[in-house]
Amino acid sequence: MASFIRYSMRSPVARQVSSQLSYRARALPISAASSLSFVRNYSAHGADETFEEYNARFEKEFENAYDPFEVQRILSNCFSYDHVPSPTVITKALEAARRVNDFATAVRVFEAIKLKVPAKHLYEAYLDELKDVREQLGIPLKEELFPESK
Repeated sequence: MASFIRYSMRSPVARQVSSQLSYRARALPISAASSLSFVRNYSAHGADETFEEYNARFEKEFENAYDPFEVQRILSNCFSYDHVPSPTVITKALEAARRVNDFATAVRVFEAIKLKVPAKHLYEAYLDELKDVREQLGIPLKEELFPESK
């Protein structure tokens, strides 16, 4: 099975080939499209989404998560953006992880925050903000579980 790419209609070769294609995707095998320009199609969520809309969307997604894979998928999407999720989103993520009985993911949420924030004092601010949630859900930090692996 050949790999396919989407191509731009700016190239003369692309315009010539597009008249021969009858299906909507307008895809070509990679070997036949070496001179075509590439176009990256992003999801519908993006530059126009405000931080508040981002928070509301992920809070809703975490509330509806039904299994560990779904929680991990949403976390991956949540942390793939350029900014750090708000504490309310992190709270919903932790609740979802504990609801589906995924302890490891709940602990790793804090590792992700530690890697995502630009400074140590911001990570400590997140820990202070989420201390009550951590205690309520029984989620220790990696540093508490493995003190030698800081």
